Amino acid sequence: MKNLLVPFYEHPTERPDAWEAVIRAAPRLFGVVLNPDSGSGAAPDPAFAAVSSRLRAAGVRVLGYADTDYARRPHAAVVQDLLRHRDWYGADGAFLDQVTAGPDALPHYRRLAVAARAAGAATLVLNHGVHPDPGFLELADVVVTFEGTWDTYRRTVEAPPWTAAYAPGRFCHLVYAAPPAAAFTAGVGCAVPGQGPHPWGTLPHALGAVR
Repeated sequence: MKNLLVPFYEHPTERPDAWEAVIRAAPRLFGVVLNPDSGSGAAPDPAFAAVSSRLRAAGVRVLGYADTDYARRPHAAVVQDLLRHRDWYGADGAFLDQVTAGPDALPHYRRLAVAARAAGAATLVLNHGVHPDPGFLELADVVVTFEGTWDTYRRTVEAPPWTAAYAPGRFCHLVYAAPPAAAFTAGVGCAVPGQGPHPWGTLPHALGAVR
């Protein structure tokens, strides 16, 4: 089942073995979030371009990372990231991070969603980290409704009733500081051992022993 969404924020030249493990796992991957420098970076990075090319050749969605800073980052800056991901790395999807969950922000994110689609994002993932207003499901293919530690995840309140109207694959859980046996309950997700300020520098337990 292609249900692993992997946000692996490490440079390919520094972690080549780990990136090889990600590419080998292609049949299990929903997608990989490409994040050269908290976004696309200021200039193309050949190492990330090569990784992206190999992932896409293996049939993996490549989602270009862009931070929205809870609707505070200017629209043009986010769109610039998305266009650079497309032009420099061939990204065929977008992962918008730090997305506001309330309905007041829907117009802002509707504009960003339109721009992402225009930039070639066949798959759009919005990372709220909590359950958002249902209106966001009209904008995105997948919404991240949890991002946090395993200890918090185990105590998380059940999903609101409205989520039952959607397929499990519309929701994603990103769990860190997770033990090997940890499993996410959404249709898409990832559980990694990393913790602290940079948990997404570790591979999911599900990808095996390479770290």
